[in-house]
Amino acid sequence: MSKKTKALVLMSGGLDSMLAAKILAELGVEVVPVCFTSYFFSFGKARKAAETIGMGLRVEDISKIHLEIVKNPRYGHGSAINPCIDCHLLMLKTARKIMEAEGFDFVATGEVLGERPMSQNKQSLDTIERESGLVGKLLRPLSAKLMPPTVAESQDLIDRNKLYDISGRSRKIQMELAHKFLIDYIPQPGGGCVLTEKEFGQRLGQLMAKYPDFDGSDAQILRHCRPIWEGNLLIAVARNGENCEALKGLAKTGDVVFEPENFPGPVVLARDFGKTGEKEKTEFLGKKYLLQYSKKIPNEPKISIKIIP
Repeated sequence: MSKKTKALVLMSGGLDSMLAAKILAELGVEVVPVCFTSYFFSFGKARKAAETIGMGLRVEDISKIHLEIVKNPRYGHGSAINPCIDCHLLMLKTARKIMEAEGFDFVATGEVLGERPMSQNKQSLDTIERESGLVGKLLRPLSAKLMPPTVAESQDLIDRNKLYDISGRSRKIQMELAHKFLIDYIPQPGGGCVLTEKEFGQRLGQLMAKYPDFDGSDAQILRHCRPIWEGNLLIAVARNGENCEALKGLAKTGDVVFEPENFPGPVVLARDFGKTGEKEKTEFLGKKYLLQYSKKIPNEPKISIKIIP
């Protein structure tokens, strides 16, 4: 009995990656969708996409190495602070290692030639394939007929005639395929990575300029607060209940957490990047901003102050 062809499919959570997985599964390929998570994006959207097409999702955490790429991307940042080319390469290199270690025949993505003029033109796709070390092992089922045959196609592991020649930004063929595969959940394009948001990019850029050695906790705090800088002191003011819980969970040794006891208000986290140990100043500013962003403050407000050991 011949060995079943196995493919590792990058699952972004968008329709294109869902279709790529379904096309290969229809051709008898054993498909394993894989998604990557970091300090700046999660796997929720990809999990819903995988569930929609009846597949389980493999999740790989690339947080630490991705953080270093965000700080020093080889191909630079995008319109915000997003190192999209470097990020995509990291995912593909990680997928290649899994492929080689676990006996997958190839890696596949939902990329469509010309759909994104800057990152999915022929030159960019060729560069990504070469730089990731996946020459001949990276299949794009939606645009495969417009590209040289991969090893899997040349060795008849995949019937090239049953792949597609989609190009450009029109979504007409993708919508027809979604109907064919009975996919009723059509994700909105884009989204999911906070690095593409200009406001967050400005916050992270400021942190990067002040303290280039910032870590994952520092970066994540900026996702869950209204950041206020007082010299070396970052005062992180939660904007909602979810932010309150997130900030408490991200607190680390030396941080000071302020929480209202007898009135509704935000959790405030103070982090001293200068390690000055100015306890009185920190306490004054933490209370100040907690009260500033609270409503219905009683005459004698009680605030819990906790220094993280």
